[in-house]
Amino acid sequence: MSDAILSLAPPPADKRLAYGRDDNQFLDLRLPSGKGPHPVVLNLHGGFWRSRYDLGHAGHLCAALTKKGIATCNLEYRRVGNAGGGWPGTFDDVRSGLRFVASIATEHALDLKRLVVAGHSAGGHLALWLGGREAGSAGVKLRGVAALAPVSDLQKAWELHLSNDAVVELLGGTPREVAEHYRDASPMDLHIDLPQRLIHGAADEVVPIEMSREYVAHKVAAHEDVRLIEPSACDHFDLIDPASKAWPRIEEAVLALLG
Repeated sequence: MSDAILSLAPPPADKRLAYGRDDNQFLDLRLPSGKGPHPVVLNLHGGFWRSRYDLGHAGHLCAALTKKGIATCNLEYRRVGNAGGGWPGTFDDVRSGLRFVASIATEHALDLKRLVVAGHSAGGHLALWLGGREAGSAGVKLRGVAALAPVSDLQKAWELHLSNDAVVELLGGTPREVAEHYRDASPMDLHIDLPQRLIHGAADEVVPIEMSREYVAHKVAAHEDVRLIEPSACDHFDLIDPASKAWPRIEEAVLALLG
């Protein structure tokens, strides 16, 4: 499994901007050359929502997209293990991060008419959730969601005990104990009125591709604009490695969503 990307130092960001008072409420902004306005990707990193995984490894993905002319906002947020992380603080931070991007758009020449949210693994879950909850709020009209190997069904994540029941830590209990949290937080249970592009490899041993296949089938039946892209011979971490054979598929999907 090609997880070396997790420990490789990313290219530096142009600016680190705080959107709240907590030490984990900030984003790393990378801007392409030129005056803009620039299309934008708000990126949400993975790590099963736990504090021991931060946004650093996602800097590679963001830097690669910025080289293609896209401004990237790599968001940090409170996670399980941080004060205020988990339910509902993690979700509040992601929502606040999107609104913060809208607030800095003029200063940094960001084109809010071409804004996509992306995320990997647990960050893919949060990206889909944000697409369902905040698609047209705060003056922001998202163009779509690019979800890389997302944890798209929280009930299924609990049934599979993914990462030693990480979803129980996130939501504060099992589906029986906090059913309303699962209903509010699981993309499978939300109507998402945005184009959704899921990219997931069949060799993924962290989040099984069957979750994405079942999610897409359910959403297609609900008449949502959703598509699954399956790069060949691709594992969980190939999706966030710009040097992988799978990377062109991710780049292509993001650029298509941005229009």
